[in-house]
Amino acid sequence: MRQAHLFYSILIISVLFGCKIKPNKTLVWADEFEHAGAPDSTKWTNELGDDCPDLCGWGNNEAQFYTKNPENVRVENGRLIIEARKDSMGGRAYTSARLITKMKGDWRYGRIEVKAKLPRGKGTWPAIWMLSTDWKYGGWPESGEIDIMEHVGYDPGVIHGTIHTDSYNHIKQTQKEGKVTIADAQDEYHVYAINWTIEKMEFFVDDKIYHVVNKGANDTFREWPFDHRFHLILNIAVGGNWGGKEGIDDLIWPQQMEVDWVRVYQ
Repeated sequence: MRQAHLFYSILIISVLFGCKIKPNKTLVWADEFEHAGAPDSTKWTNELGDDCPDLCGWGNNEAQFYTKNPENVRVENGRLIIEARKDSMGGRAYTSARLITKMKGDWRYGRIEVKAKLPRGKGTWPAIWMLSTDWKYGGWPESGEIDIMEHVGYDPGVIHGTIHTDSYNHIKQTQKEGKVTIADAQDEYHVYAINWTIEKMEFFVDDKIYHVVNKGANDTFREWPFDHRFHLILNIAVGGNWGGKEGIDDLIWPQQMEVDWVRVYQ
């Protein structure tokens, strides 16, 4: 009886401890990538091309052309695969994929988690990030950007979590950025997450917080535009102003970002 009592006591403590990781939050949106083939079209939209003529290279002088071809994006073995390839298309020397949840998964506040393994090599620029759905305050950067995870291949293992706003952005070199080193980010899966509330943005890897941005008492939308809906974006860019800062290694392709799951709690 004592052994049984001890077992159930440990079980209860374990359950309670597990619940404390996401207190008072309910799963509201998820993709576990359980069905092989194209990504679920009720949850994801493929953004295509190179964004010309508006912002050729997606505003960052990126070298890839986004497609929805299975060579670039697919679900297999319970994983979403985004694959960048040296495969000329649309006048670009590389192809890749960019998935968005806009109008299919849009949230104001919550905890967004993505379990992923990152690509490697100079020229890779994978990102897990968010943009405004309604552009409430105008175009970029006025309506804000949330970078849950960015990684550039020439700086392996360094994970960046950042917000961009009208006052704080990389054009002005004022972005509010945190960094953490995850040495095996390109070999193992890790959970990249934010906890977004009315008053702050917290950045995590594997439930360990490494960066916090607090809303100031006198902040306007120029400092804190994060009071409206945002949607999620998953992509691998190639080259660009940041990803290609030290060039593109043409011997590394193809490269993949593998995503085990995406979960959103509110």
